[in-house]
Amino acid sequence: MSASRRKKKQNKIAVMKIHSSIFGTYLFSWLMGRRFTTSGETQYNKEGLLQGQAIDCPLSEVGLQQAEAAGRYLKDVKFSNLFVSDMLRARQTAETIVKHNSSCAGLKLVCDPLLKEKSFGIAEGKRLQDAKDMAKAAGVSFAVFTPPQGETQEQVKQRVKDFWLKMVQEVGREHWPDRGQDEGSSEDEPPVHALVVSHGAYLCVTMRYLLDDLMCPLPEGCSRARMFSLSPNAGISRFVLTLTKEDGQTFRVAGIRCLFVNKGDHVQT
Repeated sequence: MSASRRKKKQNKIAVMKIHSSIFGTYLFSWLMGRRFTTSGETQYNKEGLLQGQAIDCPLSEVGLQQAEAAGRYLKDVKFSNLFVSDMLRARQTAETIVKHNSSCAGLKLVCDPLLKEKSFGIAEGKRLQDAKDMAKAAGVSFAVFTPPQGETQEQVKQRVKDFWLKMVQEVGREHWPDRGQDEGSSEDEPPVHALVVSHGAYLCVTMRYLLDDLMCPLPEGCSRARMFSLSPNAGISRFVLTLTKEDGQTFRVAGIRCLFVNKGDHVQT
């Protein structure tokens, strides 16, 4: 069968939602939702100090309360996959969310270094204003400034892209409905929900990747500035993705939409 004829035989066969929270050709396609959550507060957050990769401190008491609040908010979501940065504050956040959710019993919490916070190099442990002063002295805006020994935006973006590719393949292999190409659409397939717990600066880069590379439209009433703003501790963003399966084995994102971004009103401290 020619490529053009195969293309005409596309069938939408399942609906999957992957939720990510910090605190979701042969051309079958399905929807998956994803929630991003950022980690809760640490003492460094409280004191206004930069922490990237070199400083791996635990959640503060307030941070633990924020993680508990996120867990209560997400307790009825039936998660199918759990991804988390391998840094302590993110793992504590994810573990707290998971303990509130009976659907997570028996699920593996996948700790992935691709989800680490951005490295701020020699600026780690310093005040945010100190880093801004470094940028001013270097003659560049803070938004594009890379402290010595730190990660560039492009380096972080590459980690983001690598994680998305890895995540999509893993979820696809585990949950893609096993049926023939010519079978009809099924809207009552059980949804797939993924929880992804990472960090604020990393997720700012992620949002740019989703909008600029994957062409995710802005949610209603949301500006680009809001989309790219720093998430509150234990803030939640939700996306729904359409995936396709190519050559019988490779999955890719064919479409994406954002339902909300940087939600924080579930956190009561």
